[in-house]
Amino acid sequence: MYEGNGAMKLLLVQGANMEYLGRRQPELYGTTTAKELDAILRRQAKTLGVSLDILYTNTEGEAVSAIYRADRAGIDGILFNPAGFLHAGHSLRDCLRSIRAPALEIHMTNIEKRGYGSITSEAAIGMIAGFGVDSYVLALEAMVARLRPAAGA
Repeated sequence: MYEGNGAMKLLLVQGANMEYLGRRQPELYGTTTAKELDAILRRQAKTLGVSLDILYTNTEGEAVSAIYRADRAGIDGILFNPAGFLHAGHSLRDCLRSIRAPALEIHMTNIEKRGYGSITSEAAIGMIAGFGVDSYVLALEAMVARLRPAAGA
């Protein structure tokens, strides 16, 4: 496990432009700020009994480096919104293909409805999109369910 503290450890990587949540195109992404989203997710992680680190980056290479560091340290799962890396994130996609930990892609909007395809989605175990801020909560819950064995199984 990541950092060896015994709790399931997850990393959320927020791609280019996500730090401007609440200010950037509120008609698409709503008015919840990045800070407010982080607080929602940290509360939900605590409720689920998992540890969650959150990284915002506008640089694809920084995202790749952080994911490799986390994987080497034994991270249990990666949650990521490629955001601005959606169209040309080949390095991010190749990184996600290379790691042991499963990765789950998140989008606030329904990218297919908006006519966008994701370069990184083929390296993910799945994608949750179109539910606004709730996409993140659903993704966190889905990753924990995927990683935590069913009771009695």
